[in-house]
Amino acid sequence: MGTTLHIRSLNDIDKAAMEFIQYASSSPLQSNIFAFFGQMGAGKTTFIKAICRALGVEDDVNSPTFTIVNEYRSAKGFPVYHFDFYRINKISEAYDIGIDEYFAGDGISLIEWTEKIEEILPDECFRVYVQVEGDGSRSVRIED
Repeated sequence: MGTTLHIRSLNDIDKAAMEFIQYASSSPLQSNIFAFFGQMGAGKTTFIKAICRALGVEDDVNSPTFTIVNEYRSAKGFPVYHFDFYRINKISEAYDIGIDEYFAGDGISLIEWTEKIEEILPDECFRVYVQVEGDGSRSVRIED
């Protein structure tokens, strides 16, 4: 299964984030892990920020490029983990930050640069592909 969302401009991003959450909530997969794929500049971080807003995160959401993971709280009180594995060089660095504990916990994991840790991703996760279209809009394909 899966679906594709279209973001024609930044004006559409919050609506797309709500649709994303609704889709994931109704999916039979019922995973809390979202692995984002897409070239640099495709809009992964921007879309993750919109998802965090839709979840009621009040903190300033930024890509954790140097810290690898940022933790936020949703409006309902559950943790939202934002990972950015761009700067890791080996899988052991993901284990060093306790990736297994994050994945096993009750929070939502939003992962950028998943390609760097793909071999240790649980089978049960959403794969999210963000792509720049020819007209500058974005498509977000969700596979569950």
